[in-house]
Amino acid sequence: MDYELFREYCLNKKGVTEDFPFDATTACMRVMGKIFAITDIGDGVVAGEALGPFAFINLKCEPERAILLREEHEAIKPGWHMSKKHWNSVHMDGTLSDTLIKELIDHAYLLVADSLPKKLKDDLKQL
Repeated sequence: MDYELFREYCLNKKGVTEDFPFDATTACMRVMGKIFAITDIGDGVVAGEALGPFAFINLKCEPERAILLREEHEAIKPGWHMSKKHWNSVHMDGTLSDTLIKELIDHAYLLVADSLPKKLKDDLKQL
């Protein structure tokens, strides 16, 4: 999966917007204003290592599932610069299928959407 497919997949979900609140290359995907995915579309650097554009996606994740995913997949690590309990970094190194990546995006989206206040949930349903 490349950035354009990721972006299109996210933006096709109800209530999703994209913005760049931190800098010109860090894209945030939000559902009703709440972040569920973050990625760097520039030349990403993690722990001093240059990873190149769209090297990983930080995705919100249910804490117990986050641990299981990290144990099952070498390309899934605790969230880089995020709460390690609630976020995973999904490395886009080609070892994970697009199907799994979409499933992880769906999980992140639903996790955040389900946690929205009632008014925002109602607004989301109306879209």
